[in-house]
Amino acid sequence: MNRVLLYGMVACALFLNGQTRDERIFVDFQEVMVPMRDGVRLQTVILAPKSPKGPLPFLIDRSPYGVPTKEAVDRGMPAAGRARYENYYVVTQNIRGRFKSEGKFVMGRPPHDPADPKGVDETTDAWDTVDWLIKNIPNNNGRAGIAGTSYDGWTAVMAALDPHPALKAVIEQASPADQFLGDDFHHNGAFRLSYGFEYSAMLETSSTENYRFQFDRGDTYDWYLGLGPLSNADERHLHGKIPTWEDFTHHPSYDRFWQRLAFAPYLNAVKVPIVHVAGWWDRRISTARRRSTRSSNRTTRSIATTSWPGRGTTGSGTETAAAWAPSVSDRTPRSITARTFSSRGSTTGCAA
Repeated sequence: MNRVLLYGMVACALFLNGQTRDERIFVDFQEVMVPMRDGVRLQTVILAPKSPKGPLPFLIDRSPYGVPTKEAVDRGMPAAGRARYENYYVVTQNIRGRFKSEGKFVMGRPPHDPADPKGVDETTDAWDTVDWLIKNIPNNNGRAGIAGTSYDGWTAVMAALDPHPALKAVIEQASPADQFLGDDFHHNGAFRLSYGFEYSAMLETSSTENYRFQFDRGDTYDWYLGLGPLSNADERHLHGKIPTWEDFTHHPSYDRFWQRLAFAPYLNAVKVPIVHVAGWWDRRISTARRRSTRSSNRTTRSIATTSWPGRGTTGSGTETAAAWAPSVSDRTPRSITARTFSSRGSTTGCAA
């Protein structure tokens, strides 16, 4: 009996070892500067399968946080991403003013005035990016999808406002929707001091890195208590160089500035299938409901709500993207399905 138990334990250990082994996936790396309609060029990295199985679609992530480096890619991509790295051209792009991308970075850039024919925003940049990829990357099938989490989820929603004809599906995960009523910077109007200070410093201190503010002590709660009046943050540390912090101080109420940044009113006519993903413990859960209820009709909208906080909506769930392969790869897309995995490994499916 003991021998049987021992053999069983050894077999189980060998099985688990095989399941957790990190087999790397090797892909081709290409970095390009994609031109926008106003001449600004955006740093873009394209990862392609070594042996593509016919023409492939694009899976795009537009971000302020950086793109993969060639050194990292040459070491191989994690096996957990096999579905995406073998079936898509995986595209990561730095938005305007971040890292090597040209132009000016604007936090949560609102849609431009439709009366301005030369106006640009994240919607036009997404359109121009898809257009360039379709016309310049060989062996593609003329289809693209955009997915992202947090800020990258917000850029995904912006792409859906006026989608390129080749854009066939969008997945936004934990995207902010109204930065005054229920997202990162305010909760029902209450300013989130530490988040607002550190995040705006992270993205606006330097264009070439994700800057971490250097506190002089480990207890940051104590640091903020010692800061004193809110004006001291700018006088002592930011020195008028962080535009988003200036916006916080100049717009303490829910005025036209914050209303214009809230994107729910723009979602009345979304033209592509879109999945909204949120977590019950996410700070943005209240605005997740507004995002989903305002986005077009039931034939193009779906929402998946899980038990994750914040960026945990990706988790091992980076594979969410693979789930809408039918919408991007097939000739006649009719539905999208988001497969999401809870902390216990169960599966939740939702389709529209």
